[in-house]
Amino acid sequence: MSKQYIDIPLYTTFNDISLKNFSLSATQYKSFCIKNQNVLTVRDFLSRDLERKDLGSEVGSEAYVDASNYFFIKTKALQAETYLLDINKESLQNITPMSFINSNLKKGDLLISKDSNVGEIAILDKDYPNTMLCGGIYKLPISDKKYYLLAFIKNDIFRQQIDFLVPRGSTIRHGKTKFLECQIPMPNKNASNTIKYVELLMQAIFNKEIEIKNKHTLVLQMISDELCTNQKDNRFKFQMPTLSEILSVDRLDSNRYSEEYKSFRFLVSNYKNGYSCLEDYGYKAKRGQNLQVSAIGKSVYSDVYYEGFYDLILSQNLSKEGRILKKKYLGNENELSVLQQGDIVFSARGQCLGRSFVVLEQQDHQITNIDSMVFYGNPDIRKSCFIHLMLDLYRSNDFIKKIGINGSGAESVTKYQLQDIPFPNFPTEKEESIVRLYYNPKVSYDASKCSLENFLEYDTGFNMNAGIYELDKSMKYLQSKLAQAISCIADDETVDISF
Repeated sequence: MSKQYIDIPLYTTFNDISLKNFSLSATQYKSFCIKNQNVLTVRDFLSRDLERKDLGSEVGSEAYVDASNYFFIKTKALQAETYLLDINKESLQNITPMSFINSNLKKGDLLISKDSNVGEIAILDKDYPNTMLCGGIYKLPISDKKYYLLAFIKNDIFRQQIDFLVPRGSTIRHGKTKFLECQIPMPNKNASNTIKYVELLMQAIFNKEIEIKNKHTLVLQMISDELCTNQKDNRFKFQMPTLSEILSVDRLDSNRYSEEYKSFRFLVSNYKNGYSCLEDYGYKAKRGQNLQVSAIGKSVYSDVYYEGFYDLILSQNLSKEGRILKKKYLGNENELSVLQQGDIVFSARGQCLGRSFVVLEQQDHQITNIDSMVFYGNPDIRKSCFIHLMLDLYRSNDFIKKIGINGSGAESVTKYQLQDIPFPNFPTEKEESIVRLYYNPKVSYDASKCSLENFLEYDTGFNMNAGIYELDKSMKYLQSKLAQAISCIADDETVDISF
């Protein structure tokens, strides 16, 4: 449960109302309330006042093009679940060179949204040349205590302030520079080391997310390279569909007969070592648990865990790399269908179509819902990880979407369509080297003996050998340490500086 830092009065006075220019909006009478009174505002962290050059610009839809070397970052690129830019087709737009205004985006820059998703922030993982910001994003001029500020802006201590500073009454929220008024508590006890500790944790979390992103990109590249460089002598030739082909596919969706779909499917099926389908590997398919009242009776949903509740993994809470970003919890008196170690959980419907993850550690009360497909029956963890990574490639190049159904209000795929997908039979050594980038149980994370001086060195060494799963697990551990430290600072308590 997130900690509440906002005081909501039970009543107000006429004098209070007059001081608020007779506004009757309830949010006007909320206040930020923490024990620690040693606070700075976000504005105090800036090296200078914000200027117009720090704000992006709008280019207009007439500048949008399908392909270009110039790009336009929208506020959708700043999301709560990530510290980095969330780059996708909706958040990054190709634009004409003539409309481009250089934002001079460098690694480590902090970007914050003033409109729409007000207060969301991201830190750049690399330089972004030929890329400009939209008019809803500021680049913050900050050089000192950057990671300290980032840690607090990503915390509820900042987000709860934004929610009452910027009203939610309009379709699109416009925050102007209200975020500068948000208060950031500073430590009173062992201040110098505490600030350094928070910054080290935040920097390590940032480094891990970069490593996850880079390793996932490398995985997809390794798979593509293996496919492309090990083809049989056959050559692809596109042909319009025949009646027999349509009857065999048994669908009229045009994507299934497009040149793009056929050419990629040929690339997989023409792989020199052949291919197999899920059934060939011994997998069976079933839907996730039906959570409707008609199926399991009444349930209690919660954002915090209570004894006996199920961990509910929803597709909307999965990352592109197969990480569980957030859990919900469900209380139900019935015995529900729980996930087993080695299961592949695949999002089969909606905006997150194609995202998947592998259950790598047995948990007795972990479930998913009916929007997800569960592939089970193969005890080989390595094979399940490889299938998951192949599905990631198929999602990233829209292969999954092309076999899906679009006419039901949301994109979806059935188990019969998924069971028809070909998976290349990579050599064992190649498959192992690819999977190791995702799951490497030989490495373990134990920073308990680290100090402020050597923690980053240890953490960097771990990141080099860890897979995406281990990186995510250690990142969640550090995030819990960071949340605990922030809570102590807000409550004016001594922070336990330990890793």
